[in-house]
Amino acid sequence: MATLLYRLGRTAFRRRWLVVLLWAVILGGVGAGAATAPASSDDGTSFMPGIEAQKAFDLIGERFPGTDANGADARIVFVAPHGEKVTAAGNRAAIDALVTEAADEPKVLNAVSPFKAGAVSEDGSTAYATVTFKVTADDLTDADKAALEKAIGEARTSGLTVEVGGTALAEQPAAGGSAEAIGIGLAAVILLITFGSLAAAGLPLLTAVLGVGTSLAAITALGSVFGLSLTTGTLASMLGLAVGIDYALFVVSRYREERANGHAPGEAAGLAVGTAGSAVVFAGLTVVIALAGLTVVGVPMLTKMGLCAAGAVVVAVLVALTLVPALLGMWPDAVLSRRTRKGGPARRATDNGGSRWARFVLRRPVAVLVACVAGLGVLAVPAASLEMGMPGAESKPVSSTERRAYDALADGFGVGFNGPLTIVVDVRGATGTKAAKTAKAAVKEIAEEIGATDGVVSVSSARFNPAGDTALFSAVPATGPNDEHTKDLVRTIRSERAALERATGATFEVTGSTAMNIDIAEALQAALVPYLAVIVVLALLLLLVVFRSVLVPVKAAFGFLLSVLAALGSVVAVFQWGWGAGLLGVEQAGPIMSLMPIFLVGIVFGLAMDYEVFLVARMREAYVHGDRASDAIVSGFRHSARVVVAAAVIMIAVFSGFVGSGESMVKTIGFGLAVAVLFDAFVVRLALVPAVLALLGDRAWWLPGWLDRLLPRVDVEGAGLATAPPVAGGETAPQEPVRV
Repeated sequence: MATLLYRLGRTAFRRRWLVVLLWAVILGGVGAGAATAPASSDDGTSFMPGIEAQKAFDLIGERFPGTDANGADARIVFVAPHGEKVTAAGNRAAIDALVTEAADEPKVLNAVSPFKAGAVSEDGSTAYATVTFKVTADDLTDADKAALEKAIGEARTSGLTVEVGGTALAEQPAAGGSAEAIGIGLAAVILLITFGSLAAAGLPLLTAVLGVGTSLAAITALGSVFGLSLTTGTLASMLGLAVGIDYALFVVSRYREERANGHAPGEAAGLAVGTAGSAVVFAGLTVVIALAGLTVVGVPMLTKMGLCAAGAVVVAVLVALTLVPALLGMWPDAVLSRRTRKGGPARRATDNGGSRWARFVLRRPVAVLVACVAGLGVLAVPAASLEMGMPGAESKPVSSTERRAYDALADGFGVGFNGPLTIVVDVRGATGTKAAKTAKAAVKEIAEEIGATDGVVSVSSARFNPAGDTALFSAVPATGPNDEHTKDLVRTIRSERAALERATGATFEVTGSTAMNIDIAEALQAALVPYLAVIVVLALLLLLVVFRSVLVPVKAAFGFLLSVLAALGSVVAVFQWGWGAGLLGVEQAGPIMSLMPIFLVGIVFGLAMDYEVFLVARMREAYVHGDRASDAIVSGFRHSARVVVAAAVIMIAVFSGFVGSGESMVKTIGFGLAVAVLFDAFVVRLALVPAVLALLGDRAWWLPGWLDRLLPRVDVEGAGLATAPPVAGGETAPQEPVRV
């Protein structure tokens, strides 16, 4: 592996113009494809096949022709001026005019006046109208939205307060924007401090941005083919930028080190790619494994996000192995320190903060180990209280119309109106001499039984499909969408199904956004442990091959579990319990987004293995070249600690930039990833790892003989470069072991 990558680095350095041209062609090609690609939209209605709420959605789409169960909707809430009622003549006329104008739009399926639907509060101060569209929110054009916004604006001129909830006019989370800009700015400052050179700081940023641009352009170009949306690219953007900077950073840092060791520019580039590049390959592979593992969860959208992000990581690895050495070839001295460029003697790594910290840990490994485990253990305690759900409009800022609509409905009708349950009744099994009459009687009995269930405020009138074999009605719970009582109510209603089916011959399913979120949360919570087991086992196997050790991979997995549980505990404390939530702009604490734990486990696992490979590979390299176990730890920290710290701070900066997002999903993921990297890099990798290795000594690198013979040799530490054959360009690979 090291020899192959050494040659790749040398070739990219020598044929730099060709490499740069190839990357320019690739970027131009995917950019052109993105510019000419048709608008992307989700290619199906199944968010998570197999759960009851999704089956009911699919049944609605099948039995009600022309209806998209996932069609966009706009719930328009009207609040009369203080002291007035919405039923007053002027207010009523304004409301009816809005509903009529909305119903005339070609993509609107249904728009009913609140006065006909009985959607007026008891005190007459509030009313709402639901506008249902034939298409999803992604398929609504700006013109479609503008027409509805115009009608809403006209209603507001009458003096009514008009707010809008639902999916039709809601802003869709997208990649790009201020979050990346903040992260890039902070990364630039960190790189400048680390390297003391504008070129050395700018090169990782430039290559990372080019890599992310290539990845996002490819996602856009393929969006209409594979059903990829802007939301799908958010994770690829976030992760691609972070690892792109880090991977380039490690190659550039190793190049500077090899130049300081006296190697010529081309030789230094080859050695940098052969050694640091080997670590980049395996670090990237662990991230790809974690992201590709999201396919086992069974959520199509999650699968798409994971595979797109994995693709972005692959691009980042290829950029680090080819484009970075090519750019180094164009300006071989620009990335060096000012002192070296002016002809002064290069600073050789003898003793620095990393080596001093390693010696500190080596002197008191038990105390450091206990402090790390105890501290992370305390932070992990809240994770035991994890409640998963899907934050809705209640989590948005009060400045948004969606949040104000939510609050107005809660005040006028009760919080349950913000999360009604949709009941789909299949009456094909109903029997009798008059099928239509029997069907209506069956639906009526089911509606009455559900309406009498404790916790249900009201049920609506049933609506039959044209064939008369399926009916729809809604049940309004007394509690909010994310309340535990609402979850219990859904379970209670479903438990009544068997008895009602025996009595009526008809069956029903519970769906709607609230039931869907409940089902998704339960399914993902059940999938979390198997997913965690899959990626941990795969990583253990990979690290076993990389480090040729039994205990090092086990230690790496244990450290990951500690950091990810501590990160989950921190997320629960802030976003679920509300500790310090106001400081992060969290409007209302509540259940953690259902996808968040899966995301956190997958991404943090990949990043944790990144630091493990980068740091421990240098220790392994020193140990293979003859250092004692304790000296190898110090050597690894001397050469890698500063760069690992810089890489971790860059990732924290990139992820922290997303905490400022107005989208609860992006904010939660950004915070969770930022604290996870903080815990894993600074507590686990820089403290717990050397403490454990110090206690293990030579046993850390033990491998049974039979297993040593079975495992393939990948040479991540670059030992094979000692006997590498001559390469093109008139220079030969080093004939002595590369001591670094």
